[in-house]
Amino acid sequence: MNVENFLQTLDGLFNDGQTDRVDAFLTSSLEQAKEEQDYGAYITICNEMIGFYRSISAFEKAHIVSEDVLLLMEELQLDRTEHFATTLLNAATAYRAAGDYDTALRYYRQALQIYDGILEPQDYRYAGLYNNMSILYEKTEENDKAIDCAAKALAIIRTLPGSEVQTATTMTNLALLYLKVQRFDEAKALLEQAVALFEQTGGGDEHYSGALAGAAEAWYRAGDYEQALAYYEKALERVKACYGENMSYAILCENCAAVCEALHDEDRRQRYLDRAARVREALREGDAENR
Repeated sequence: MNVENFLQTLDGLFNDGQTDRVDAFLTSSLEQAKEEQDYGAYITICNEMIGFYRSISAFEKAHIVSEDVLLLMEELQLDRTEHFATTLLNAATAYRAAGDYDTALRYYRQALQIYDGILEPQDYRYAGLYNNMSILYEKTEENDKAIDCAAKALAIIRTLPGSEVQTATTMTNLALLYLKVQRFDEAKALLEQAVALFEQTGGGDEHYSGALAGAAEAWYRAGDYEQALAYYEKALERVKACYGENMSYAILCENCAAVCEALHDEDRRQRYLDRAARVREALREGDAENR
C-alpha cells in the first residue's frame, strides 16, 4: 500500500470539504492494509483515524482504534519505540477529549517513559508531551502540576530556532495558568513577552488573540482598566479578522463592556453590549437555519 498516496488523498478530502467521505475512506484503507499485511500502513491509518474520530467527537470509535493499534504494536514488539509513543499520545489526547482523564494520564506517562529512554532531554517532542499533560492537569484542577509541565515545555521550545510563534503560544498558556492561581505579576510578564513575540512575527497566528485577551484580563485584575480595554479591543480586531463575528467575538464585546463599566463609561459599555447581543442573535438565527 502506498502510504504517501493515502495521505495525499486524505488531505484532499479535508481540503475539499468532503469530510463526510473521510470515515469510509479511512475504513476501506485500513481494510486494504490489513489484507496486505502492511503493518506500517495499518499503524499510520489508525493514527489518522484516532485524530479524525476525536475531532468529530466519535470517542468510542477513537478508543476502539486506539486499543487495536496499541495491541498490534505490542505484538510486533514496537512498544519501546518513538512510533509507539506517538500513538500513545494520540490515544491519550482522544481519551482526554472524552473526559477519561485517568486513561489519558496513564498513556501520557507511558509515552514519557519511552521518551526518557530514547530522546535527548531538550528534544522538541518533549515539549508537545508536556503541553498535553499540562492541559490534562488543568482539567483535573491540579494546577501546580499543570504549571510545572507548561514551564518545562516553554524551557524547551524557547531554545529551538524559528520557534517564536510556538514560544509565544506556550507563554500564553503558562500565563493563563498563573492567572488562574492568582500569580498576577508572573502572568503579566509572560503575556507582555508573548504579545511582543506575536507582533514581531506579524501577529497572524490564531493564538495571538488569546494572548491579547489574556493580557487584558491580567491588566483588568491589576486595576489598569484603560490598558485592559486596549488589549480587549485589539483582541476583538484579531478575532474578527481570523474568524469573523463569532461567539468568541461576542464574549470579548461583553468583556469590553465590563471594563467600560469599571471606567464609568456608560455609553461605550452599552455600545459593546448591543454589539454582543446583535452577534449572539445572528449566530442563533444561523444555527436555526442549519437545523
